[in-house]
Amino acid sequence: MNEDARWTFADAGVEHTAGLAALFEAAGSPCHCRYWHFEGDKNAWLERCYVNVGDNRRELADALATRSDEARGLVALGANGDLVGWLKAAPAAVMGKVYGQRLYRGLPCFQGDRSGVFTIGCVLVRPDARHLGLARALVAAVVKHAPAWGARSLEAFPRRPREAVSDEELWTGPVNAFVAAGFVEVNDFAPYPVLRRHLTDAGAS
Repeated sequence: MNEDARWTFADAGVEHTAGLAALFEAAGSPCHCRYWHFEGDKNAWLERCYVNVGDNRRELADALATRSDEARGLVALGANGDLVGWLKAAPAAVMGKVYGQRLYRGLPCFQGDRSGVFTIGCVLVRPDARHLGLARALVAAVVKHAPAWGARSLEAFPRRPREAVSDEELWTGPVNAFVAAGFVEVNDFAPYPVLRRHLTDAGAS
C-alpha cells in the first residue's frame, strides 16, 4: 500500500469487490469497467448497461476473484476505509479494444517492442470525493505501483476538451493529472492525445 495525506492506495483485489460495485453505482456508471473487454456491438453494449447491468457487475467480480489482468488496477480508500476511487491499468495485451479504435489504430507511437506496456483505461472518483485532487493522486500512485506488476511503461488516453465538460466525460482521466505525473505526449491529435510514462524499477524517475 501507498499512503497519501488523505487516501490509501492498494492493488485491487477480491476484498474490494463490494466497494467497487458501490463506487460504480454511486457514480452512475453501469459499465463496471467491462467496456474494453466486451465483444458485442454498440447496441448490445447499451442493452448490457441499461438492461443487464448485473452482467457487468458479475464479470468484474469474477475478474477480481480470479486475479485476472482485466481487473488490474488501484483502489483509493478514504480515512474511514470507504472505497472512493479506482484506476484501471491493465496490460496492453488485454486492452486491444483501445488500440483498435479509429483514432488510435496503426499509430506509429505503438510500433516496436510492446512488452511491459500497461494501459490506463479508466479513472473513476466517487462524486462526493471529486475536485479534491484524488484523480491526480491515483495517477501518481499507479506510477509507483505498476513496476511491481511488470509494467515498463504506462499509456493513457485522456480527453482534452476545448470547452468545459462534465466529470463523467473525463472517465479516462484528466490530462493535467498525467502531465503532473511525468507523462509525455507521443501523439498529439486533439482532443484525444496519447500520453506515455516510461517507468524504472522504482517507478518514480
